[in-house]
Amino acid sequence: MSAHAATTQDHAHQDDGKFHLFVQIAMILAVITGVEIVLIYLPLAKWFIVTSLVLLSVVKFLMVIFWFMHLKFDKAFCTILFFIGLVLAGGTVGALMAIFSAKDSVPLTAQTIYAERAAEAAANAQ
Repeated sequence: MSAHAATTQDHAHQDDGKFHLFVQIAMILAVITGVEIVLIYLPLAKWFIVTSLVLLSVVKFLMVIFWFMHLKFDKAFCTILFFIGLVLAGGTVGALMAIFSAKDSVPLTAQTIYAERAAEAAANAQ
C-alpha cells in the first residue's frame, strides 16, 4: 500500500470518528431536550423548574457552539470574539427588559385613561 493510500485511509477513519462524536452529541442534546419537556409537566416548585431549565439550556448552548459551530477547534481569538458578541447581546436584552418592564406593558383601558385625564384636569384647575 502506498503512503498516499495509507494517509487517505487514516483521514477517512478520523472523519468517521468525528461523525460518531457528532451523532453522540446530537443524542445527548435530544435527551436533554426530552428532560426539559418532562420537567415542565412535573409538579415541582416553580423556582426549581426555571433554574433547571436555564441550566439545561446553558449546557445545550455550550455543546452546540463548541462542537457544531466548531469553536472548540478554532483559535481562541474567534471564541473570544463570539463571547464578546454574546455579552453585548445579553446586555442589550437586559436593558430592553428594564426599559419595557412589566408595569409599562399593561394596556390602559379607556376608563383608566379618562380617569387620569380627569385627575390632570382637576389638578390644573386648582
